[in-house]
Amino acid sequence: MKLKNLKKKIQRLEKRLREGPKKLANLKQKLQAGEAAKAAKAKKKSAGKAHKPIEAKKSGAVKKAKKKLNLSPERRAQLAAAMKARWAAKRAAEANAKAGSSDNQHSAPPGPRPQTPENRPDGV
Repeated sequence: MKLKNLKKKIQRLEKRLREGPKKLANLKQKLQAGEAAKAAKAKKKSAGKAHKPIEAKKSGAVKKAKKKLNLSPERRAQLAAAMKARWAAKRAAEANAKAGSSDNQHSAPPGPRPQTPENRPDGV
């Protein structure tokens, strides 16, 4: 290693050692200030809660705020139409299932159904 580089490294190291205690003191001071602010906030918050009724604390889980989707009006309308169509189809299927089950109760006795032949004369 060249003497010039060695001198530079020694200078950098000495500078770091001089600045180290200053940085450490600065960080410790910031930590103390942060802890003091946190304690003050907690104290203020606990003092505010003392006046609230107990029933408010037992309300259960806090609901999350719904995230608003960034949709264009056209896309929003398209999604609304698709959902309405799905709900209508679901209602129709439920109505058919109820109507079909009530009609089938008296139409045929429970048991094996007669099988239809696979080879039909009409070719279907």
